[in-house]
Amino acid sequence: MFDLTGAKVLLDAGLLRPTRPDRLLGMGLALARWGVSPATGYAAQAARQPPAVALVDDDGPLTFREVDAATHRAAAALSERGVMSGDPVGLLARNGRGFVISTVALAKLGADVYYLNTGAAPEQMGAVLAREGARLVVHDADLVPPPGVTAVTTDDLLTAQPTARGPLRATRSSRQVILTSGTTGAPRGAARSGAGVEELVSALSRIPLRAGETTVVAAPVFHAWGLGHLTLAMVLGSTVVLPRRFDAEQVLRLLEQHRASTLVVVPVMLDKLLAADPSRFDLSSLRVIASSGSALPGDLATRVEAAFGPVLYSLYGSTEVAYAAVATPEDLRADPHTAGRAPHGVTLRVVDGEGRDCPPGAEGRIFVGSGLTFGGYTDGSDKDRLDGLVATGDLGVLDGSGRLTVLGRTDDMVVVGGENVHLGQVEEALLAHPHVTEVSVSGRPDPSYGVVLVAHVVLSAEVPTEELQEQVRGRLARFAVPREVRVVDALPRNATGKVVKSELA
Repeated sequence: MFDLTGAKVLLDAGLLRPTRPDRLLGMGLALARWGVSPATGYAAQAARQPPAVALVDDDGPLTFREVDAATHRAAAALSERGVMSGDPVGLLARNGRGFVISTVALAKLGADVYYLNTGAAPEQMGAVLAREGARLVVHDADLVPPPGVTAVTTDDLLTAQPTARGPLRATRSSRQVILTSGTTGAPRGAARSGAGVEELVSALSRIPLRAGETTVVAAPVFHAWGLGHLTLAMVLGSTVVLPRRFDAEQVLRLLEQHRASTLVVVPVMLDKLLAADPSRFDLSSLRVIASSGSALPGDLATRVEAAFGPVLYSLYGSTEVAYAAVATPEDLRADPHTAGRAPHGVTLRVVDGEGRDCPPGAEGRIFVGSGLTFGGYTDGSDKDRLDGLVATGDLGVLDGSGRLTVLGRTDDMVVVGGENVHLGQVEEALLAHPHVTEVSVSGRPDPSYGVVLVAHVVLSAEVPTEELQEQVRGRLARFAVPREVRVVDALPRNATGKVVKSELA
């Protein structure tokens, strides 16, 4: 993985630069103490550039030295509460220093951190922690902790004055356990160790992040996408700005105020940023808008480029496979719906039902392989695998240049009257209507056709049902036309912007 291409990627990012010998020693000691984990990243940056600003949240800035010291106190306080290496601990926190310091403190102890969705029901989170054997949860004071476990607030850790010394060394490296979104069932944990060179090279080969710059992470950091960029900023020695809640006006103001080069979002945030009129702000420093979590609907990519310039990078991946493909501004200009190409070190295949590679343009299941794919869920279950590659659960098509188009989930293809219909294509057809702002299409059992389609739409103006059905009929086959069109005020979404179809049903 770390070949000449990888070396060039790190050089271009500014990571292969000279460092004073005493600071190199401090960085090496951090690695020896904590292994490859968030604890190492912040301790190494505290040794390399102690006065540099590590993070800015709603309460102000913290330097790398201050973060390292605060995490040492928090780790000692957690140790006094009985937390040891290997213990599973839940973390329920919004973007901010409470999240960061708790994560790093637990990594210093070698504990496994289970990131809990801030929008999930306490009972659901309690069931997850009980399944994993967790006895402690760290939570923000304004969030209700799950029942059945001992709770400590992030404020308690931020103000801790422990009597014992902080941990000098972890007996094992911490694992970061990302929970699946739970939109189609109970959340499951996908464990990862700390980021290494492979993850850095993979991300930086397609997204031009640079060391020492400033990143605004608006996406939730309890999810793989936000957490990944928090990790990248840590390794790059960049300042990360973490607004506690997403507010489009505030995010645009933060980009201007901090002269940020990168903004990290989920797609549903892009529409709100466009509605807030970004032309009112000086965003000349912005080079990258990194988006992931779901596909870019309709003409969103085109509208983002018109408002912000050629800065949008759309990542296709998942909690289980990490980075699968990245669409650069050039890719999106050629095809606004493309998922892009595989980053360096990632194998991307589209295969048929026999496991054979599909020819360009032919539809099949998407499989991904790299050193970043997960080793299985913490409950012992797994995704489908093929020749060491992991199934994403999606169907897609590769073109002759290796550019991927994702058609939708394998379980989002339904059979209507004997004909295959991809729900995502029906949604795209409806989104092409000027008054359709959001849409979700699902299948409903029908005694005559097997399945008929139902569309839930959010409209900006009144539109007759027949007009919306004709919108689909003019773009797709007749069997893809929704039998029912239901107008709703908003689609139910989780904290990462994905539609929760079970609530619509």
